[in-house]
This record gives sequence, structure tokens and C-alpha cells, in this order.
Amino acid sequence: MSTLEDGIIIKGLTTAGKAFRPSDWAERLCGVMRCFERDQQGYNHITYSEYVRPTLFEGVKSVIVHHALEEIKPEAYRFFLEFAESNKLQVVELPSIEPQG
Repeated sequence: MSTLEDGIIIKGLTTAGKAFRPSDWAERLCGVMRCFERDQQGYNHITYSEYVRPTLFEGVKSVIVHHALEEIKPEAYRFFLEFAESNKLQVVELPSIEPQG
């Protein structure tokens, strides 16, 4: 897991405490920021953005969104915040949490 910096966690729980579905929502959501990279052998593979990553937080599928994304791609940062708001997902500020694992 990358170093936790300033940012937010979008938890896979609604404000009513229900699990968000589908079960792979975090990977799908982070997929909008994926890119293809070529490794040392010349093979292409998909990597997640350094600014948006799926994770487990308190045993719940979640997404880390670093605040640096707001400076680099403000429209993408707003997209993630609007996704959380429109789906009534819980959002936690990163400075208030400890890294897991």
C-alpha cells in the first residue's frame, strides 16, 4: 500500500450503514484513472493511478483519493467526490486514520 498522505477515503458503506454494491465497485471506480504501462520486458500491463487506489479500510472495500489529484486534475477529483455524494457513501479524511497492513 502506498504512503498515506493528505486525502480522503471513500468507504463502501452508505451513510445508512449499508454495504455498497456491486462488490467490485472500488476497482471499477479506480479504473477510470488506470493507465497502461510497459514493463522492462516490453509487456503492457494496467496500473492504478498513484492518486486513486482501491483499499480495505476497517474491513470495508474503499477508495483512497489523494488531495494532490485536485491540483493535477480538478475535474477528476470532483468526479470522485460527486460519486461519493450521489451514492451517499461515507467519506473520511486521511489525516485522521492510520495505515493498515
